[in-house]
Amino acid sequence: MKPIYFLALIPVIALLGGPFWANSMTPYILGMPLFFFWNFSWLILTSLVVFLIYKLDPINKEEGSEE
Repeated sequence: MKPIYFLALIPVIALLGGPFWANSMTPYILGMPLFFFWNFSWLILTSLVVFLIYKLDPINKEEGSEE
């Protein structure tokens, strides 16, 4: 397994461990409780992490490998 694929663990850890921390506080961010803002922001950040993995993976940089 390539080390770049370990970046995919960041959203998993954030979405599994973060709500325990975010649910213990009651601030509002953009009109949402912290718990909902945390989940919504990681929805966007997960897409960015997957895009980063795609761009950094050397398999995607090979040209002429179309089948």
